[in-house]
Amino acid sequence: MAPFKAQNMSNNSYPCAVGGEIGRAQAAQAEACFLDPHPDMNPILLKPNSESGFQVVLNGRVSGTVTAANYTQQFPFLWEQVYGAYRRLAARFEYVVIEGAGSIAELNLKRTDLVNMGLATRLNVPVLLVADIEKGGVFASVAGTFSLLEPGEGALVRGFAINRFHGDRSLFAEGVKILEARTGRPCLGVFPYADGLVLDPEDSVSPGFGLDCQEALSDVAVIAFPHISNTSDFRLLRGARRVDRPVDACFTCVLLPGTKNTIGDLRWLRETGLADWILEQHRLGAIVIGVCGGYQMLGRSVADPSAVESSLGEIRGLGLLPVETVLATEKITRKVRAETPSGVRFEAYEIHMGLTRRPGKALPFAKLSDGTEDGLRTGNCIGTYLHGALEDAAVLSELLGRRVDPVPGRGPMYEALADWFESNVDEKRFVDLYL
Repeated sequence: MAPFKAQNMSNNSYPCAVGGEIGRAQAAQAEACFLDPHPDMNPILLKPNSESGFQVVLNGRVSGTVTAANYTQQFPFLWEQVYGAYRRLAARFEYVVIEGAGSIAELNLKRTDLVNMGLATRLNVPVLLVADIEKGGVFASVAGTFSLLEPGEGALVRGFAINRFHGDRSLFAEGVKILEARTGRPCLGVFPYADGLVLDPEDSVSPGFGLDCQEALSDVAVIAFPHISNTSDFRLLRGARRVDRPVDACFTCVLLPGTKNTIGDLRWLRETGLADWILEQHRLGAIVIGVCGGYQMLGRSVADPSAVESSLGEIRGLGLLPVETVLATEKITRKVRAETPSGVRFEAYEIHMGLTRRPGKALPFAKLSDGTEDGLRTGNCIGTYLHGALEDAAVLSELLGRRVDPVPGRGPMYEALADWFESNVDEKRFVDLYL
């Protein structure tokens, strides 16, 4: 069994062992299937870097930056890429689980639909409609969706399920009967809200992008960039405070995360007053840590001569680290093994288009297994390109100067999610309709 999402829009991504990157959600799905992430599992990844534009990652590699209007004009070519990736997966695996995106009845997008019913009808595959009852309006959502499907589409949608139900599910038994009568389709289950399952956020739209209001790490601030990326870096910082404007508080640590638009978000820091706020926090003694784009911002300058992410050219950095960055057209995507100066070994990954010039004798953030040095440590300011480093409890404890407890690995969460599904699905209906 293998996961497949033809098109995803997210700045959270992960490198593949064969090269390239895919959406973080598809990488997690692959991991849950005991598979290595592969570009075929997510042939099109759209990474927003402005209000109307996004970087297109095609089959794991950057193919350019386009606007939404220009993107839809490439539909015939994009469909060929999607179909090719699907056929390669289908040749390798007995089952391919296809994930849609948004609604399956977005009428204005049907002509160039690559990921929902447009894909399902072209491949002639069965569809399960899943409705989120927590958002409200579930009757209108389910019945309304079926009423908008064309006959050929409706025949493929064999059933529906209700997800994220709070409370006594027996109180919704009548609701199930009403929806089954309205749609002429069976309900495969009413799935309860799984409060204890904490999975990596799929994108930055996820509430709190992985943070909550626990008090243990409330003295740590995470800057909420408009184009924030790879929010899974905060797995161990679940008590940190999300900051998108200056706040009247002193923090022991301020984290500048990754971003899909370094220059644009650096300008945003200055427009909001956060740039001066970060410098003041640093002056007062806070450790300032920059990861990937955040690392680039901490330097003296960031230049984008090829307009890779922005048309703004070059911008002055925060000046806390003696480095300069030039954004390049080739993206580095790889998994690495590294070791901190104190001897902590960890695994991480790089996804960036920047080349950062650093002083030769500077203390690195870490040394990679190939002997190269990453990042910089100077006083109470640290920069690194290594996503995932802060997910290692020993590394984070070293940086913060106090013990940070690890969180359970992802494996037990995947097992718990499988148990949750198995205990709530109508297994006979599921097998009869989809297997």
